Amino acid sequence: MTLTNKQKQFLKGLAHPLKPVVQLGQNGLTEGVLAEIDNALNHHELIKVRVTSENRDDKALIVEAIVRETKAIKLQLVGHVLTLFKQSEERKIDLPKK
Repeated sequence: MTLTNKQKQFLKGLAHPLKPVVQLGQNGLTEGVLAEIDNALNHHELIKVRVTSENRDDKALIVEAIVRETKAIKLQLVGHVLTLFKQSEERKIDLPKK
């Protein structure tokens, strides 16, 4: 699924007041964390994940792995907070038309 810029801006606006639902701990990206992110995406469709890593390259690799494994769309990465969107079958969020 690809999103237009208008749809991405709409989702970023919805995500602005949200707090991170999942936070990566000292163990980094584990199977349990990935499962929790996937569950949160299925339930909420739009979530924030706190990726705490001091190294930019490590953080970029973690973000790529999360996006690849969850098949979600990366909306933005601001500081340590990653915003993800993955539409569920119930389609809880109505996206604007293209």
